[in-house]
Amino acid sequence: MTTRPHRIAIAPSGFKESLSAARVAEAIATGVRRVIPDAELDLIPLVDGGEGTAEALALAGGGRLVPVTATGPVGNPVATHFALLGGTTPLPLTAVVEMAAVAGLALVPPDRRHPGATTTYGVGELIRAALDTGARRILVGCGDSGTSDGGAGALQALGARLTDRHGRELRPGGGSLHELEQIDPTGLDPRLATTELLVACNPYNVLCGKRGVARVFGPQKGATPAEVELLSAGLEQLAAVLTRDLAPAFTPPAGAPVDLRTAPGTGASGGLGAGLAAVGARLLPRYDVLLDGLDLDARLARADFVITAEGALDHQTVRGKIPAEVARRAQAAGVPVLVLAGTIGPGAQDVRAVGVDAYSAILPAPMTLVEAIDRSSELLADATERAIRIMALGTRLAPLAA
Repeated sequence: MTTRPHRIAIAPSGFKESLSAARVAEAIATGVRRVIPDAELDLIPLVDGGEGTAEALALAGGGRLVPVTATGPVGNPVATHFALLGGTTPLPLTAVVEMAAVAGLALVPPDRRHPGATTTYGVGELIRAALDTGARRILVGCGDSGTSDGGAGALQALGARLTDRHGRELRPGGGSLHELEQIDPTGLDPRLATTELLVACNPYNVLCGKRGVARVFGPQKGATPAEVELLSAGLEQLAAVLTRDLAPAFTPPAGAPVDLRTAPGTGASGGLGAGLAAVGARLLPRYDVLLDGLDLDARLARADFVITAEGALDHQTVRGKIPAEVARRAQAAGVPVLVLAGTIGPGAQDVRAVGVDAYSAILPAPMTLVEAIDRSSELLADATERAIRIMALGTRLAPLAA
């Protein structure tokens, strides 16, 4: 009797501020091969709209990265990029703007993580740069943001004027949004009217309300409780003024207006989703867009076992993170799933309900964050090896007699 090699699908996300999804997949593969050298490995690095999205889509689609200098989240120039895909008939020239590459949390120094002051202005600059190349289909990937300005900065970069009751232009950042009185759209880039603007976002994230983006993510970005309430009030004001002054001009005659306060995805990237929706962008569930062309369901179904990973496994994982998406799809095919995580936080056990069979942290002992980031590839490979050896031991245990 002949046996075939084990088929293992490795479908992780990246580890923020540490490893890209591709490098995470390679580290996991290294750990697997130490135990099962002849395993058939299918590496499927995945992105969620955050760090690495533009590069990953360029590689997958035969595109290229275009280097740009734009305004970073704290106002200084940063070297960044967007991707160009397609461009040959019948495909339109498509640009991929990754907001994390110009306004991500990784670009905000730890001592300046005040989301009331950070801006998405650079996102608008990237959109304009993409328009300058002739792209008329622009996909904006949302994730890993360091901002909470509702996309106000991006709108300003695209030509809108956001003013207070004295007619003065608002200061950068979500902390000034409560002063917003009027938005003048007359200076908006006219090319937006003939551009298909798509936003790949987490539909769980909404702009306002009890689960509004400032309350859910503001503390992670450095906001104090008082600042969270100020940001929440500002985003409420922004939604009202956007709805009154801007959104009507971009709502299709036959289309229903988007509720900028609570529609799915409006809270993406600190509210960038709402700001772009007000100028006609379509907010789309990110995996419907980003996994297109990967044939992910079929590749997971062919596997005997799936390994996925992310930097932090906690209560937010089930709300649209990559391991939860992978687990749901693998569960539908009856394939078991292991999650490896940099850290395990409160609510991690919730992932079992969406198809995760087991999860494990990669740290073997307490260490500083700096050391963990520096050794992340090594730690992932070692953790994978440990997990696979434990699984192999399990398969050798004979059933116990009654």
